[in-house]
Amino acid sequence: MNVIVDLCVVPIGVGTSLSKYVAACQEVIVEAGLDHALHAYGTNIQGEWDAVMAAVKKCHERVHELGAPRITTTIKLGTRTDRSQTMADKVRSVQEKRS
Repeated sequence: MNVIVDLCVVPIGVGTSLSKYVAACQEVIVEAGLDHALHAYGTNIQGEWDAVMAAVKKCHERVHELGAPRITTTIKLGTRTDRSQTMADKVRSVQEKRS
């Protein structure tokens, strides 16, 4: 099953600058070969359910390896069975309605 996820991984106990942890998580997603889009408060990821969830787990592992003692993660996700839809399709649909 394909899924589109909005992922926000927040390390706790590492100070106020989190960009190195976000970059490490981005590397995990790239290594997994998943289509994704970074935004100001998280990352959208699309792909096969198991591959996306494996990448989320690997993000946690990588961020802990960097020294974060705790992590809180927010995940919003959606699946469809009626048709195939990509992140770009969803954005384009909204943009067309604004024009």
